[in-house]
Amino acid sequence: MTTSANVAQSVRPAGPRQSKRRSMIASTVGNVLEWYEWSAYAVFAPFIAKAMFNPTDAVSALLSTLAVFAVGFLMRPLGGIVFGRVADRRGRKYVLIFTMLMMAGGSLLIGLMPTYGQIGVGASILLLLARVAQGFAHGGESATANTYIAEIAPPNKRGLWGSIVFVAIFGGSVLAFTIGGLVTNLLDDSLVAAWGWRIPFLLGALLALAALYLRRGMEESEVFDQQKNVAELQTAPALDRGKIAKAILMMIGMTAGITSAHYTWTAYASTYAITQQGMDAQSAYWVSVGAQLVALASLPFWGILSDRIGRRPVLIGFAVAMMIAQIPLMTMITSAPWTLFVASGSALLIVAAAGAILSPVLSEAFPTAVRTQGIGFAYSLSVAVFGGSAPYLNAYFNSRGLFLMPSIYIVGLCAITALVVLKMKETKGIDLNDV
Repeated sequence: MTTSANVAQSVRPAGPRQSKRRSMIASTVGNVLEWYEWSAYAVFAPFIAKAMFNPTDAVSALLSTLAVFAVGFLMRPLGGIVFGRVADRRGRKYVLIFTMLMMAGGSLLIGLMPTYGQIGVGASILLLLARVAQGFAHGGESATANTYIAEIAPPNKRGLWGSIVFVAIFGGSVLAFTIGGLVTNLLDDSLVAAWGWRIPFLLGALLALAALYLRRGMEESEVFDQQKNVAELQTAPALDRGKIAKAILMMIGMTAGITSAHYTWTAYASTYAITQQGMDAQSAYWVSVGAQLVALASLPFWGILSDRIGRRPVLIGFAVAMMIAQIPLMTMITSAPWTLFVASGSALLIVAAAGAILSPVLSEAFPTAVRTQGIGFAYSLSVAVFGGSAPYLNAYFNSRGLFLMPSIYIVGLCAITALVVLKMKETKGIDLNDV
């Protein structure tokens, strides 16, 4: 593989660092907006439930809304596979632009669609279709963004640069919760329920235009161009399918605990505080913003740490800490806003350790020729099964009075993450052409 990489390097010289940084910024801005549009649905779940489903059964409506949230996640593996294949053949930039358009279109549809009171079950179906489209696009976006940033990063700073991908994830969520706080602060509950919940989706569709403009100027990944040139020269070695299959299984297991904890504490914790503990919605939104900002600020630190001591120690630290802290943190939430801030802030700080290095860890597991496809399938499937279902399972168990079950579920998945990481090889600083 090294010989092939040298051949490819002679075809295309390395791009200037400034151009790489502009490309990183363009990718990140678009990624923030993608995650904002994705997270806005979870933030406004209580209001969407009343608008798009039968309002006479509040619990059923909320569960239905969260089920649609989960269905969107189930589309992510398919999107990851389809767009991953396109990205590995046509390039990372092409997919990052196309998925941005799809996500914006889904947000526009949600922002304009009629309610259950206007067209009955048709509103629920339209909501489902919009989330299916967004889930499909999001699978491709996530896989390609993780691949792209890792490929343009300096090898010895891949952890730091890769943390930017999770900065976008938290950044999009923070933006969604901030808009949620502003909307609920400026409008009373009746206006939010009537039309205010549409604001974040329409705003997301509008901001997508600016992101598209930035992404048009991105340069293609050098690693992708090198692999493409090697393939055209017919000097690339045959792919080891068994090795790739093993990597996919390892990445699914590694991601299981990370994604279940992440979506529980970003997409459900505030809903739990509002619906189960009686916390004021506006307060819940604002303290969630504060908690996520704490985690966001820590991400570069975790990335730098992984570049120095390795990926495995950081991932094992996450798994052990989450197994110890999950139950105490969840049970401390009451109607007092400070309890949600302390619990969410602490949990997300732990999640940030693993999330910050997902991009390099995933990218260092797959060869360039199938990197986006591998990440798209493994990461999206794990997120769909273990992350997308987390808010629904939390709501379901809590509605049955089984308040410890969601946390026990997360602890079990974090144990799986720890076991998988123990079997992984250390990959920090490796040449992506040699995977």
